[in-house]
Amino acid sequence: MGSSKPKEMIKKQVMFSKGPWAPEEDRKLAEVIASHGAKRWKIIAAEAGLNRCGKSCRLRWLNYLRPNIKRGNISDQEEDLILRLHRLLGNRWSLIAGRLPGRTDNEIKNYWNSHLSKKMNQKEKQNGGIKREGSKDIDEKKRAEKVRKVEERSEEDSSNSSSSSFNVDDFFDFSNEDPLNLEWVNQFLQIDTAIAMS
Repeated sequence: MGSSKPKEMIKKQVMFSKGPWAPEEDRKLAEVIASHGAKRWKIIAAEAGLNRCGKSCRLRWLNYLRPNIKRGNISDQEEDLILRLHRLLGNRWSLIAGRLPGRTDNEIKNYWNSHLSKKMNQKEKQNGGIKREGSKDIDEKKRAEKVRKVEERSEEDSSNSSSSSFNVDDFFDFSNEDPLNLEWVNQFLQIDTAIAMS
């Protein structure tokens, strides 16, 4: 008694082409996008007659075939802008690329990882090993601040307790007390209230 799935539930496995794009594939993709627009990538891949998935077609169009893509070396102004935006936004490459017309997020990310991060590390080493404030450095500073505050509180508590000159033996010595005198109860309640407030 083997379990068999109904034919409707079995998905066909389609094998897509992988690897470099041929110039003919690029031409077909550009023609279909020119007539249908750059949306619904799965349908575009099918209409172009390409044996590529929709994601592959989308990435090929966005990163290589769009007419407004700027290719070539990144200028010093663009590099400076990337550095400032990365300091502000972090690794949000699509937001950074949105500020650089014609540049793709993939290109900016690759440029950062291959060139700029290495330049930053070299500058830090030349400047005496000054570390950038990353999340680990900030966490360590926060922990150190918390430890400092706890130590200050414990010092304050110890100085307050030593200045009050409270002697337990004197407090609980009832030999000289009149049985009806309840002054010791008032002292006890005052100390208990002070402890509860701190």
